[in-house]
Amino acid sequence: MLHDGPADSDTTLILAHGAGAGMDSPVMEAFAAGLASNGVRVIRFEFPYMQQRRRTGKFRGPDRLPVLMESWRNVVALAGSRRLIIGGKSMGGRIASMLADDVGAHGLICLGYPFHPVGKPENLRTAHLAELKIPTLIVQGTRDPFGRPDEVSTYQLSPAIKILWLEDGDHSFKPTKASGRTLEQNIAEAIVAIREFIL
Repeated sequence: MLHDGPADSDTTLILAHGAGAGMDSPVMEAFAAGLASNGVRVIRFEFPYMQQRRRTGKFRGPDRLPVLMESWRNVVALAGSRRLIIGGKSMGGRIASMLADDVGAHGLICLGYPFHPVGKPENLRTAHLAELKIPTLIVQGTRDPFGRPDEVSTYQLSPAIKILWLEDGDHSFKPTKASGRTLEQNIAEAIVAIREFIL
């Protein structure tokens, strides 16, 4: 696990990585550093398949859902925070959303939620989101192939969910040069929104 921010903070945010990149990916690093500088204790961890990939250097796909969920529960048990927020990038946030109402968390943050597989908008991963009770912030790029505004606006989502749309951002929030925006601007905007949501 990686730890950022003040160890004595009343608020801890646990972030899990996405399916393809580990806990030290540039996006994860940027969010951890930005939030830690705002007084949030940030914990990042890796699922077993990513730990094995790091050890062996060999590609391996994500673990089965029960293993991913058990990993999340284990890290929550170790966090020991008075005020716990959970979430993550893409798959990591999706798994967090599936257990957020059951682990005593105070909030949920999803960075690029995979509403459906790329190119398969009919295969929705949203059924549990309609019933979600925990306050939730989803940060999504407007060009995200896992869920664009015109698609997401048609989904049945819990009133507990708020969505921040980052202009022209892709799944990692990177905009096109033609947009006139930068990745740094999108991440900074997201960090401000997350800070307001958390604190």
